[in-house]
Amino acid sequence: MTIKMLFATAATLALLGTSAGYAQTPAPSTDKPAAAATDKAAAAAKAKPARTAKSLECSKQADEKQLHGKPRKKFMSECKKA
Repeated sequence: MTIKMLFATAATLALLGTSAGYAQTPAPSTDKPAAAATDKAAAAAKAKPARTAKSLECSKQADEKQLHGKPRKKFMSECKKA
């Protein structure tokens, strides 16, 4: 019985030991130009578009009228078109 347990344990450890090698991820690249390009892309994605003077003026008017939610959205749309 102990020899069977020994072989079973050895087989289990062998299977677990070989799968651990496949689970490792490759080392990160130290290529600076590629890293800089991804940083710029991420920064561009996070950057908000510039608001126009018309948009800011409409927003101030909506704040004065204390509009929120759908009424504010409708007001802003109509105000920008005017």
